[in-house]
Amino acid sequence: MASLKDISRQCGVSVATVSKALNNHTDISEETRERVRKAAKELGYSPNFSARALKTNKTHGIGVLFVDEARSGLTHDYFAGVLDSFKSTVEDKGYDITFINCSKKQPNRMTFLEHVRYHGFDGVVIACIDFNAPEVAELVQSDIPVVTIDHVFNNKIAIMSDNITGMTALTDYCISKGHKKIAYLHGEPSTVTTARLTGFYRATDKKGIVIPDEYVVGTKYRDTVGTYKETLKLLKMKDRPTCILYPDDFAALGGINAIREMGLRIPEDISVAGYDGIKAIIDREPQLTTVLQATDLIGERAAKKLVSLIEKPKTTIIEQVVIPGTLMEGRTIADLNKNN
Repeated sequence: MASLKDISRQCGVSVATVSKALNNHTDISEETRERVRKAAKELGYSPNFSARALKTNKTHGIGVLFVDEARSGLTHDYFAGVLDSFKSTVEDKGYDITFINCSKKQPNRMTFLEHVRYHGFDGVVIACIDFNAPEVAELVQSDIPVVTIDHVFNNKIAIMSDNITGMTALTDYCISKGHKKIAYLHGEPSTVTTARLTGFYRATDKKGIVIPDEYVVGTKYRDTVGTYKETLKLLKMKDRPTCILYPDDFAALGGINAIREMGLRIPEDISVAGYDGIKAIIDREPQLTTVLQATDLIGERAAKKLVSLIEKPKTTIIEQVVIPGTLMEGRTIADLNKNN
């Protein structure tokens, strides 16, 4: 296997220069950097990561703690977008990512913290999990650099989608179209759900609109079966809503199926809206009204903050970073003002 000395001899530069070039130091010219990289490739050089870890006390490995209860895995459109952006950003900074083993079926399975320490991860990003689980708390309270997505822990960096403002804007839009009987099928209890419920009630309270309790129903995120059943219940009410908001765009599909099975039209007979801005769903006809989440920016900011926390722990600000979404008006909210 080729060594740094082999590369230095071929390029006519010092071993120190070769090392700096391969590690993207700014005091090396681009021409030298490219010449060294080319030689390294030709010679089949592969860095000894174990040796580097011993020398720097870093593995340049980042753990990803991701548990999707709906078992949609990385087909989960929102988190797939966030984690893809996260992965690209940390890789550009010289880090690799590894998913932490979350299977509870394995006997004698290591805890999350044990798994992280075993692999020597420099830091961890946590997303889509039961944040109240004791294992998660143990990891968060350890000395491992951690960044969470869509959940806040005291004295930890969190990257949050602005769910309050997003849901307020969505509800305001429905109200502006003349809707007062607005139902909301929200997701299971979480920081995200609490924020969205706050935004929903802020918008309705501001306009003096009283929402019946039976209009606000808990279901699950990405659960088309649950939203199908709950939508049928809403549609069979004597005083049914004119508009139904769903936990996310994917879950909205279940409600849309229920509405169409009842022989009703969207938006002429009933208006609907989702959340997330999933392209494969909002491209359907009629185009779904929703809130587009900035998954690329959320993933990028999470990556940059975690790398900063790993490399510059004394100067990195521990903060909550809130990323705004964008209202997409679509064509699934009827304008009731035209009928008055």
